[in-house]
Amino acid sequence: MMIKMDSRNLLYEGKAKSVFQGESPNEVIIGFRDDMTAGDGARKETMGQKGYINSIICAKIFETLEDAGVKTQLIELCEPCVMKAKKLDMIPIEVIVRNIATGSIIRKFPFEDKAPFNPPLIQMDFKDDQFHDPMLNDAIAIALGIATKEDLDKLRELALEVNEVMTKMFKDIGIILVDFKIEFGKDSEGNIILGDEISPDSCRLWDAETLDILDKELFRQGKDDEVINAYEEVFNRLLSEEDRVKWNL
Repeated sequence: MMIKMDSRNLLYEGKAKSVFQGESPNEVIIGFRDDMTAGDGARKETMGQKGYINSIICAKIFETLEDAGVKTQLIELCEPCVMKAKKLDMIPIEVIVRNIATGSIIRKFPFEDKAPFNPPLIQMDFKDDQFHDPMLNDAIAIALGIATKEDLDKLRELALEVNEVMTKMFKDIGIILVDFKIEFGKDSEGNIILGDEISPDSCRLWDAETLDILDKELFRQGKDDEVINAYEEVFNRLLSEEDRVKWNL
């Protein structure tokens, strides 16, 4: 199914995806691009095949979550890089679920590197590059008017559900889900639904045996030549042979 993305229908262009108005008022078309950024967009490169790989991984994860009862924005992956999705009013909060202490959390707080969080730690950041995505608490989020107390409780509940499903999914293919970032929005009826993207761009993934990095952290470390190979490794483990043939990768 070929979908033509008309620039006249462009609604939003982010760091790695473009969102277009769909044929229905309640649908959008999300285009996954090969752009990769770090440092609030300060560093930007193009990685061939990245959008292709991420779109398929994201669709697979969203389908798995849907099967487990977690509602997502996904309608269908029309073709690689092109996802038809429900139109959402996005909540400007990044919900970060941490299963293991690493990255910025150990730079800002005295947690031991690679120490497990049990239960998982949920962090919420205000999604705004101008302010460098500062960490939120409930009082600040409510004062900003970006969410109610009920919304915030629902975000935490859904984030833990997503974490439970994804942790098992990755464990089954020999990958540790270290942490991940997700975003939510409200549909036309006011329901909070998982949106945006879940892929190696938004997760920390380690090989369960070697602890090799299989995510965007490689790009942050300047190991650009290793990025696509790592993403392909996640793709090959996550998808069945039939699906790999279907998507020709």
